[in-house]
Parts: sequence; structure tokens; C-alpha cells
Amino acid sequence: MSDKPETFHSWSLEYSDYDAKKEKSRESLLTIGNGYLGSRGAMEEANASDTNYPGTYIAGLYNRSTSKIADKDIENEDFVNVPNWLYLNFKINGGEWFDVNNCKLISINRKLDFCSGQLHKYLVVEDEKGRQTAISSKRFASMHNPHLVAMDYRLKPLNYSAKISFQSALDGQIINDGVTRYRDLNQKHIEPVDQKTTKNGGWLKVRTSQSKIEIAEAVKHTVKIEGEKLAELNSRTEEGKLITEFNCELRQNEEVKIEKIVSIYTSKKDDVADALQSSLDTLERAGCYSEVLDESKAAWKKLWQKIDIVIEGDSKSQMLVRLHLFHLMVAASPNNTNIDASIAARGLHGEAYRGHIFWDELYILPLYNLLLPNVAKSVLMYRYRRLNEARANAKQHGYSGAMFPWQSGSDGREETQVIHLNPVSGEWGDDYSSLQRHVSIAIAYNVWYYFHVTGDTEFMKKYGAEMFLEICRFWASKAKKDTNNQYSIANVMGPDEFHETNTNTKGGGLTDNAYTNIMVAWLFEKSREILNKLPEAAQQSVFTSIKFEEKELDYWNTIEEKLHIPVSDNGIIEQFDGYFKLKELDWEAYRKKYNNIYRLDRILKAEGKSPDDFKLAKQADTLMTFYTIDEKDVKSIVEKSGRHLPDDFLSKNYEYYLKRTSHGSTLSRVVHAYLANKCGIKEDGDQLYLDALQSDFSDIQGGTTAEGIHAGVMGATVLMIMKTFAGINFKKEILEINPSLPSKWEKLKFSFWFKQNQYFVDLTRNKLAIRVKSEISDQIHFILMDKKILLYANKKEVFNY
Repeated sequence: MSDKPETFHSWSLEYSDYDAKKEKSRESLLTIGNGYLGSRGAMEEANASDTNYPGTYIAGLYNRSTSKIADKDIENEDFVNVPNWLYLNFKINGGEWFDVNNCKLISINRKLDFCSGQLHKYLVVEDEKGRQTAISSKRFASMHNPHLVAMDYRLKPLNYSAKISFQSALDGQIINDGVTRYRDLNQKHIEPVDQKTTKNGGWLKVRTSQSKIEIAEAVKHTVKIEGEKLAELNSRTEEGKLITEFNCELRQNEEVKIEKIVSIYTSKKDDVADALQSSLDTLERAGCYSEVLDESKAAWKKLWQKIDIVIEGDSKSQMLVRLHLFHLMVAASPNNTNIDASIAARGLHGEAYRGHIFWDELYILPLYNLLLPNVAKSVLMYRYRRLNEARANAKQHGYSGAMFPWQSGSDGREETQVIHLNPVSGEWGDDYSSLQRHVSIAIAYNVWYYFHVTGDTEFMKKYGAEMFLEICRFWASKAKKDTNNQYSIANVMGPDEFHETNTNTKGGGLTDNAYTNIMVAWLFEKSREILNKLPEAAQQSVFTSIKFEEKELDYWNTIEEKLHIPVSDNGIIEQFDGYFKLKELDWEAYRKKYNNIYRLDRILKAEGKSPDDFKLAKQADTLMTFYTIDEKDVKSIVEKSGRHLPDDFLSKNYEYYLKRTSHGSTLSRVVHAYLANKCGIKEDGDQLYLDALQSDFSDIQGGTTAEGIHAGVMGATVLMIMKTFAGINFKKEILEINPSLPSKWEKLKFSFWFKQNQYFVDLTRNKLAIRVKSEISDQIHFILMDKKILLYANKKEVFNY
């Protein structure tokens, strides 16, 4: 059966079948959460197995462990799978515990309600004795109080009467087991501390083994049969586990209802000092399921009023866009403004990439700037709090300034392994992944973009300018003058992870990656702009705090003008020095032989070849430059360095590199979709966009959605609606709007913040309705289809285009 619903509901994701092979991916997509925590959408009755994986993760909660791999001790830091609060199961007349994978499934429906944040489940199952049972459940993580999660579980025997035994648990006897390739590593991260029963449940306290963070969960149950409360609940403990059990004599069609309310806290520095006491206090104050739900629904309602995007004419796109917005809120919501955490590449939805922070913020934060700027600021503060570690990282490698790590976790050190074991040869080799120094560019870019959109001068005075300048200092120290009196940047990797090294670069990595060099020049250019927008006193304060001198800006300008950016005679920007000398790949032959060639690197290595030898890319690399900055800025930077670009250089570069890209990352298609539209290839652009939009829903990246959602592509696909289809350029001082709706879309409606004003946009194929809510100005200008227009605050205007 297909995993795609026949119809798409605008406010929910629904599945009406069960496919064991797809279940883990669906569990990721059915995750509930609130920014503080996320709980995967596994069925309540499930334990971890090859088919199901219940997991709950808390933003910023990590633990280190050491594993013996071959002859070496390898240390990794992991996202901690905290005690499973979900478990609730039953058995009939003392038989086996229910297992959805071992019964006849008569009907099933699961629905993730984006509006209320609830996950619904309804099953009718039949056992080997022909007994049919209806099971329904609802659960949610409170958006009002992020420490509360709740479940409403109901069971009804349809054609029999029997004694039904139930078991509910807080289970700390678990490990991290959500990623198959990590299973050879030490994945035990929590140790039992204490557990205790109460009249209607109890509590459990565990501690992470290395980071020594306590996690406390407290639970209370209410059980009713046909509305009558059942008093007899029996709780017991095992080390690291609290179990609550009870029996019910149920007649045919008689329903039992179980409410399970759980409070979760940690002793992380940004959480509470006493996790257990806070857990108990919050649980005591919490009402019943419906009361906690009402508070959460009110918070979700307020949130959707800020973030919703309405699409008419394409029900599938509407559902997927809201799915992406929902999961972004699970990963980082207004609750995150007090949390020391960024947005993990795979959300709070699974254990892939160990919950680490990469450069995906580049695709996500520009959206948060427009919808929830305070959350964007909190993510930038995560980076600022690790600025000293970035300085130490740069110094350790012989550079100045701040060099942020490719993978960041709890404290900002580099979490990327620098060696890897070849499973075929059994030999250790260098791993150059950490040379993706462009992560620092992404951070600086996000600092600039946040400041540009919000005008938050206080943030820049206290934090942003310091971060930005220290990153510029790093790149200035990394750029070296060559024999041709030009500056080169060596030993880096670009966004394309298929190319890790080149024969002309000693020590791994590449020389003069175009994306890196152009963006470094752009950073140097923006450094003066940022400083000029700060009051003189604020400038001097920043200069004094980091011992900055004006002559550094002059040196950066010199590097910018002489940075090596190779360009071919017909205007193709070379991905890195030596790229044009690489061999061409017979793409058609590989597609014919392997069908799915997303991970060409693995295919080539299996053939005894190296992807470093070919003109290919995992994802947009040179083209990434045009995604981050306008083509006019690219042209200016390249020509400032002494090269010439033809007028149609964007189209030429797009066509050249698209042919040589395998789209081995979910981030690739959305960049190419954006650029195809920029080049006027709208049909291709719209198809690439749809491919990107459904990449997690259809799990097109080799089943990787099972290990967590791809937060970067979720953020980028939502942002592209505003940038491309509404046609809004946010990078100028006033907004430029050039709408171009996809062929199926009839209407588009959303709101956003820009320069402290809130804009409300309503688009059809030929009309733009716009209103600006402003407390700082009565008149606001914007440009529609190259025509400058004056708007009056708080007055709706309609324009034809």
C-alpha cells in the first residue's frame, strides 16, 4: 500500500495503513514537541526494535562516551535519549502483551493535528483467538508549559468480555539505539539514580554518565471505566524504571479510559537546579488531560497566527508546508528563548548526526528572523556563548579570530572525527569533514541577516558585531598571499562533501573553493556596513573589547580585492582550484546501472574509484553563492578580484553545475529550485521545489527520515515561498516584491516582520493586498515590479501586477 494519503488535509498528516518498513520514518514525521523536547511518534505499546523506535530528546542535552573501535578509543558526544514516558500496553486474560506487529490489523488511522499539536491513533485489531479490540489514543507536548506531556488512552473489547491488564512505565532502562550505524559504539548514556512510587504513579530520576545532568520524570494516572474512576493502581520500581499496573474486568463494548500526565525536567544550567522537585511541583499543579490540552491549544493558536502560510489551489503543498512549520516549532519554538540550544540538523526527532549543530542554520534562521525574531536571536546566542571556544579552536590551528566547529554540541568544541576506519581494508584514514570551515561563514551571515531584518542594534552592540569581526579575523588569518600577489585560502571543504581533497592541496581539503572565497569577500565588505550602522560609542566599545584596530579593515579590503576566484573564459566560476582538470563522469551510464545515484561517492568508492577525481557534486556548492547573496553582489566581488563575468553568468553556472550534481543532500534541490526560478526556468524550478518539499514526507534520501527530520530543507522550503513565489527580496533596505506563484497555486497568504514592522500579504495571480502594522512610522515604501510605492501604516492596499 502507498504511504501517501489519497487526499491531503490542510491541518493534519494522516496515515491509514501500517507498513513495518516505513514505520520509523513515519514515527519521525509524527513526532510531537514544543522546542524544549520532542517525542517520536511511535505507538505507545512499542518498545525499541528494528521496526519501532520510541525516543524523547531535550534541546541541548548531550553526553560523551568512549568506544573501542579496532585498536583505538573513539570519543563521541550524543543527543541523549531520555527515559521513555510513552509506554502503555495491555494484555487479555493474562496472555501476551499487545504487539501491533503480531496481530491482524482490521483498521488503522493516525493523525498529527498541526493546529492543536495532538497525535491521534485509532486501531481495530484482532488476535489469534478472533477477539477484536478498539484502541484509541491522543497525546501532545504542551506548548504552554514545555515540561508537560500528556496522553489519553482508551480501549474497548468489541466482541468479547475479559480481564484486561495494563502496564504503564517511565523507562530509564534504555540506550541510544535509533541509528543502525552507531550500534557498534557505546550508546548507554543514562544511569539510574532513584525512583519511587506514589498512589497514582511515581517518579524516576536518572543521570547522564559523563555530563552528570539529572533528568527527572514524574507521572500521574487517572483510570475510568465508563466514566467511573478506578481506584486500584499498583506501582512498583526496578532500577531505572517505574511501572504502574492495573486490571479491569471489561464487558463487550465497555470502554476504559486512561490519562497519563508526565512532567519532565533536567538539571542543565538553562533548566532548573532541582529537576526532581520541579517535576513533582509541576505535576501537582497540572490539571487533567483536557485542561492541560486547552492551555497548549491556546499557545499553538497564538503561534499559528504568527507563522501560518495559507495556500489555495494545491492541497498537498498546503499540508506539507504546515507539516514543515509544525516540525520547525517542535525543533525550536518561543519556548527556546530561555534555552541554551541551537536547532539540531535533524530536529528533536531522532539521533542522526548525534543531535549536533552544523551549518543548517543558514537555511533556517532567515525564516525565524521574519516569523519569530526572538527565537532567531536565541539561536545566535547559542553561538555567542561558544565564541571563546571558537577562539581557542582558531588559535589551536594557528589562526586568529574565531573558527567555529563543523559539528557543535554542548560546549562548542569540534565534535567531528578527524579519522575514520575503512571497513574493507581495516585501516584508519584521515577524515577531512571538519575542514568545512564555511560553517563560520554561515554564522556570520546569520548575524548580518538578523541585524538587517530586525534592526536589533542592542544585540549587535553586545554580541553580534564581536562575533562577526572575530570570524572575519579568522578568515583574514587563513588567507595567504601567493607568488602572483593574490590571496588564496587552502585546506577547506565547500558544501559539496564529495570532494575532500585535491592533489594541489597539502594537508587535505581544497584550495580556493569559490563559495568560500566569494563569501569571505562578502563578509569583509559587510564588516564596514555593520560598523557604520552602530553608534560611534558602540563601535569603540566593540573595538576595545576585542582590541580591534581600523587598519584591520584596510587589510581585509586588500584581501577582498586580490582573493583568487578562478573563472573560465565563458564565465563558469571554478568550484575550486583544479576542478576544471578533473574527469567527466558518464552520468547516464551510472543512472542506468544504479538508478539511485544520490550518494555517488559511495558508489564510486565501491568501484575502487574516488569522487575526488571527477566533476560531480553532492549538492549546490558554487551555486550556493547565488542562494546566499544576490547575483549583482557575486558579480561585483568576482570582478573586483580582476575576473570578468558575462551578463548571463548565473544561467551559465546553473546549467553547468546542475548537470554535475547528484542531489545527495535534501538541501540541494531547494537551492536549485530557487536558482531555476531566478534563471526563468520556472517549470523546472517548481518541480525541484515540490521534490524538496516532499523529501521527508516521501523519505527520498534512502530512508534517512527514520533517524530524524531534515530541519534545513524544512526551513528553506517555507522561506522559498516568501522569497520566490511571493517574490520578496529581504536583502535590501526596502522590500522588493515580484510575485510568481506556482502553476497550481491560486492564492497565498502570510505575515512577517521586517525592520520592526509587521507585514500582512495576500496574493493572487494578479493582485497583491498588503497591510503594514507599524508603531515606528506612518509611511512605508516598498517596490512592486520595479515601481516604488508608498504605503500608509495600518491601511490595507490592493495592487494589480
